[in-house]
Amino acid sequence: MLAVSPGLFDGKGNGMSQSSVLVIPAHEHLASYREALERGWSPDTVQPDKTALRELSAIDRNSADFLSGLTDEEAVGDPIQLPDGTTVPRLPGFRRWVWDGELCGSIGFRWQPGSSELPSYVLGHIGFTIVPWKRGRGHAKRALAALLPEARSRGLEYVYLTADPDNVASQRVIQSAGGQLVERSRKHAAYGEADILRYRIIL
Repeated sequence: MLAVSPGLFDGKGNGMSQSSVLVIPAHEHLASYREALERGWSPDTVQPDKTALRELSAIDRNSADFLSGLTDEEAVGDPIQLPDGTTVPRLPGFRRWVWDGELCGSIGFRWQPGSSELPSYVLGHIGFTIVPWKRGRGHAKRALAALLPEARSRGLEYVYLTADPDNVASQRVIQSAGGQLVERSRKHAAYGEADILRYRIIL
């Protein structure tokens, strides 16, 4: 279980200004999360519609299992299916929700034990997305800044984040946390080989 950092993670959104905090997903947050999914938002920017439907189904089936599955630091969950249908081993990771009294978005972190590098099929260590109706308020910047100490605590020297070339907002969020552009390359074939900007943040 992720250790709760005072003033950043308390599971209820207390301890910091209500501008936004990161919370460990819990039942008291679930109604707001579900509403965001039903409004068309998704925590996944690669396959948003598919992921939203899958998560709504999982919540209906067993909400407790859904919530517990968002933290998997031992990588005991099912293998990951990539957009082209291939499956790959799951990495340790967790998801946290950005919260200001209601859901603002989601941020996820995954890593490869014993290394700061990632398998070629993983786009980055950290991915984030904010619900459309709360964008432009600094939530993503605060979420990323709050998450970086967790990466450092796991012995990583740096983390990679990626952004589409036309996603200027995400690029600015990454740069605000010290992200330096490493390269403009092509995504792994499983994602369609579109162009991608790869950033590195030294921890």
